[in-house]
Amino acid sequence: MPSTPIGAEVSHVSATPRPARRPPARRPRRSPRWGVWISACTAGAVLAVSGSGHVVVTGVAADIGRVDPFEGLRDRPEQGEGVNFLVVGVDGREKLTDAQKRKYHLGGASCRCTDTLMLVHLSAGRDRASVVSLPRDTYTTIPPHTDPGTGDAHGEHRLKLNAAYTHGGPELTVRTVEKMTGVRVHHYLEVDFTSFMRTVDVLGGVPVCTVEPLKDSRSGLDLPAGTTVLNGGEALQYVRSRYVDGEADLGRMQRQQRFLASVIDQVTAGGVLLNPGKLKEVASAVLGSVRADTGLGSAELLALGQAMRGFDPASSEFTTVPVQDSRHRVPGIGETVLWDEEGAAKLFAALREDRPLAPRAEGEKPKPRAVPVEADPRNVRVQVDNGTRTPGLGHRVDQALRATGFDTTGISGNAERRDIETTLIGYDPRWERAARSLLAALPGAELVAEPERGPELHVVVGEDFEEVTPVRPAGPGPGGEDARRHGHATTTGDEVVCP
Repeated sequence: MPSTPIGAEVSHVSATPRPARRPPARRPRRSPRWGVWISACTAGAVLAVSGSGHVVVTGVAADIGRVDPFEGLRDRPEQGEGVNFLVVGVDGREKLTDAQKRKYHLGGASCRCTDTLMLVHLSAGRDRASVVSLPRDTYTTIPPHTDPGTGDAHGEHRLKLNAAYTHGGPELTVRTVEKMTGVRVHHYLEVDFTSFMRTVDVLGGVPVCTVEPLKDSRSGLDLPAGTTVLNGGEALQYVRSRYVDGEADLGRMQRQQRFLASVIDQVTAGGVLLNPGKLKEVASAVLGSVRADTGLGSAELLALGQAMRGFDPASSEFTTVPVQDSRHRVPGIGETVLWDEEGAAKLFAALREDRPLAPRAEGEKPKPRAVPVEADPRNVRVQVDNGTRTPGLGHRVDQALRATGFDTTGISGNAERRDIETTLIGYDPRWERAARSLLAALPGAELVAEPERGPELHVVVGEDFEEVTPVRPAGPGPGGEDARRHGHATTTGDEVVCP
């Protein structure tokens, strides 16, 4: 393999996507159906204070709407370790102005149903939050119940999961989720569009990042590639969008999980917890228009928050119930979601037993945070040569790139010149996305355009090389071996917030 022509014209192809419409007001520290983050924000951000915490919580807890979703429940799962929240998002568009509805594509009447269902498990040590998305279209058995609207009695029947709220409100929703998962629900939180938008605005917006532009004509979402700070209405469009890819609700849930991680990062890194005035403003926005069970009072919120003072994005982990068929058609109902029963059983057993969703094997080191890239590194062929006089450096770079997923040749030679100062990446412009992905793994390298090179990229390692940055395909979190080992794919918050 010939080395990169050092005298060739160097094309500096930027690895930074085009600017967002609204650039971030401040640089983040570092680095889900839409209602999910409410419990983590409530428990981990609004309440993780000392001193002023009691004043803040006491002042806003009285504003929480109350509901009793546990009335009359029998034959419930065991208490288990830790605390489990069932977080549901309801439509609530009737509270918005006509102008807001038009601007954010919220036409039509509000449905009396849940748009979001998630289980949030806080560990007994209050050092980990596990967030599990429950697809609203899950085909499941709704227990016998009495419709609160009509008073009609109904026996057990098969419907989509979100129909439980329509037919029996919070109580039937809790009963259905507990029966499906075997997980005891300790607290219930319900949030609507208004609460969501208001809280995002009080935070000063929330940054989201995407490798490729996202556009959904139905929700009105229109995001450029890169990082954009979203206001409340734009954030609502982002977490509601279902038509930006072929993943529909599953893709939407994964974007919502990323949004939650960004909220946690924004709160814990943005000084909110250290600013009593800002904290109270956020707490009022979060708690002022939610409904919660009667057992979630000031004392419980304060104790929970004080135990979680060290919470940050790395303390959170996200997953979706493993799915066997995301487009299972049922006559009279339409497309539904069927769970992978074996994988789901492993997942909910971990919650019941207060175990991490993706525990590391003994002696296994934590995975370094990976940078999302456009091209899957497994599809990027790379030849590495040593352009320095350091023995074996080319081979080490080859192996490091292979370890992060690139399809390297495994055979590294010496370049024609051994005094290269800056690492070079030779690429054919027709494979620019692959070159950008490799550049993310070798930050500081220079891209050298070589027409007719073909799909194989060529790296000449220079004296400036320090280490390979881990990368991953830009998508909804890791899978692969993680999913095979545990029955579900899990990612932590620090892996998915914007870099």
